[in-house]
Amino acid sequence: MKKNKEPEENLFAALTLIEKEKGIPADFMLAQISKAIVTACKNSYGGNDDVTVQYNKTTGKLEAKLNKTVVEELNDINREITLEQARKTDPTVNIGDKVGITLDPKNFGRIAVMTARNMIRQGIRDGEKEQALSEYQSKLQDIVTATVEQVDPNTGNATLRLGKAIAILPKNDQVAGEVLNVGDLIKVYVVNVKTGERGPRAIISRTHPDLVKRLFEEQVPEIYDGTVEIKSISREAGSRTKIAVFSKDSEVDAVGACIGPKGQRVGNIVGQLGGEKIDIIEYSEDPVEFISKSLSPAEVVKVTLDPSGEKICKATVPDSQLSLEIGNKGQNVRLAAKLTGWKIDIRPESGFFGEDEDDEQTSDSDKDEVTEPDEIAQQPETVPESEEAEQEETEELSETEESASED
Repeated sequence: MKKNKEPEENLFAALTLIEKEKGIPADFMLAQISKAIVTACKNSYGGNDDVTVQYNKTTGKLEAKLNKTVVEELNDINREITLEQARKTDPTVNIGDKVGITLDPKNFGRIAVMTARNMIRQGIRDGEKEQALSEYQSKLQDIVTATVEQVDPNTGNATLRLGKAIAILPKNDQVAGEVLNVGDLIKVYVVNVKTGERGPRAIISRTHPDLVKRLFEEQVPEIYDGTVEIKSISREAGSRTKIAVFSKDSEVDAVGACIGPKGQRVGNIVGQLGGEKIDIIEYSEDPVEFISKSLSPAEVVKVTLDPSGEKICKATVPDSQLSLEIGNKGQNVRLAAKLTGWKIDIRPESGFFGEDEDDEQTSDSDKDEVTEPDEIAQQPETVPESEEAEQEETEELSETEESASED
């Protein structure tokens, strides 16, 4: 029959298994066990915590020794040892020296054993938290492929596994209309990492604009190496994204690089986002040109900037393109405004209710005496007092003439 392994061998086999399954280093756990032994000694030997714990790599054993002072007359059995007893361990010791007495864990009291056990368990929990924190921080403000482990049928929140860590993807951070199933592999963006009483927690999202940015960095080598730069992104997750790109190399087409051969690069990103539409726009330092391109796919006839210098403009579009320019519920112009940082007012080429004619009249310097519409609106509608008096006199004369004719 095979002999049972020594307890120490079993211990290190367990630590190796923990390191493999949970990612907690064996050295970390050894440190926690050493602390637990020191605490157990303190509880079992009258508060004496002068303990040396060492791991013998040659024998594979954990050795613990309680240090005691060599004295002539014994007063404290927990901290002192006679010269005769000490020389059984080390023949060279003298009075005043310290000698380490090998400990047998079996001699620990029940309370000390329970305390040590709890400390080791706490060490495992702390190790798991440290491992999770390290896992999260390595992916902070980056994307990671996560596996869907559970979806709450009531709240819609999804539990995801990120490597060896777990994170919650709230329903409001999921792409609208997207259905997540257990076992699905999805890309998420790690927005932030927070620590609390329950340990570290990753704030993850599928709706954050930077998710699209990181996906383009993955798919487009020219963005990854810095040749093409992403200037700005505006996004309404699940529906549409606009991204402005700029090439630092005149020979590299920024938009073409992002689209890829036969649209493969942007197609892969659209697939990761569940079919979300993506407008790729070439960035320009000229605000008129940039604003015109941002309103793609519609055409723009003219862009007029506010003369006051504020970031406000009017974009004139063909009447037939008005609905396309504005987009469903104003989405296209809203995303263009976020992308450019300008407030954009859309107007048809024919103008609004004679708006063009009004502008021409008010801008004509030769017509200084033209009454402004506001002034007309402010004129009183009552008849002047002099006219009222003449009217009353006329009415009185008419009444007099009528009475005379009756007589």
